Amino acid sequence: MITTDYKVEGMTCGHCEHAVSSEIRKLTGVSEVRASSESGAVVVESAAALNVDEVAAAVEEAGYTLVR
Repeated sequence: MITTDYKVEGMTCGHCEHAVSSEIRKLTGVSEVRASSESGAVVVESAAALNVDEVAAAVEEAGYTLVR
């Protein structure tokens, strides 16, 4: 299992956390996502390393921006 930390801009509440988490969970191999609107941190557990462009696209689909 691989754990990767990301930073997301624009999350301000629980709904934001849920939206980002839901989109990232759709990526192949993702088993767990924890998002914090307070810090902007998103922690993702996956079976293999994720493509950062795919993570960014999932975050953007939720309406937010992945900080690179």
